[in-house]
Amino acid sequence: MIGSKFTFARIKYNSGDWDTDQRMPANLLNSLLEYTTIPLEAEEKVVSLSSNDIFKYPFCYLSGHKLVQFDKQEAANFKTYVQNGGFVFVDDCNHDIDGLFAKSFETQMSNIFGSQALKKIANNHPIYSSFFKFEKGPPTTSFELNGWGDDLVHDYLKAIQVNNRIGVLYSNKDYGCEWDYDFRNKRFLAEDNTKFGVNIILYAMGVNS
Repeated sequence: MIGSKFTFARIKYNSGDWDTDQRMPANLLNSLLEYTTIPLEAEEKVVSLSSNDIFKYPFCYLSGHKLVQFDKQEAANFKTYVQNGGFVFVDDCNHDIDGLFAKSFETQMSNIFGSQALKKIANNHPIYSSFFKFEKGPPTTSFELNGWGDDLVHDYLKAIQVNNRIGVLYSNKDYGCEWDYDFRNKRFLAEDNTKFGVNIILYAMGVNS
């Protein structure tokens, strides 16, 4: 980790469209500033999966709509990063279990970690109480409720766990789009929908509530 400040690191990969939901990181960083006392870098950092720079950041975000096809170096770095304690939050912008991003990303995970590595996590997993309490598991997004994507509300998240800790958290719920607005517009929401993002980051950082 560079310095002692939390950095929102976004993974750039050679296939697909990695640069989605561009306002979301600033919005989550604002929420961390609002709700917690952890020191922060003010802006996100884009890091290439093929670069050793990824190993400088304990938290990374990966998203997209299209094909995920890691090259040899990207796959090797992803595996080493996760097996050595790194945390990757992966969000399917299509919110679709049968879409191109979902199928291709899950294939990559099977190739790297084995076909049984990516599993549903229980809705009482510690990530749902790492700061705010989500007694019913992952909060639903407006995109799911509006019937876009696969027209399903996903009542679970999946994960790859290493040494009893999540190394890859995988969502088909499209949280990136849900949180992709100017942080100043949160005042118009009845409930701040970025709170689960705070949970994800604090769990990844090993920060207890």
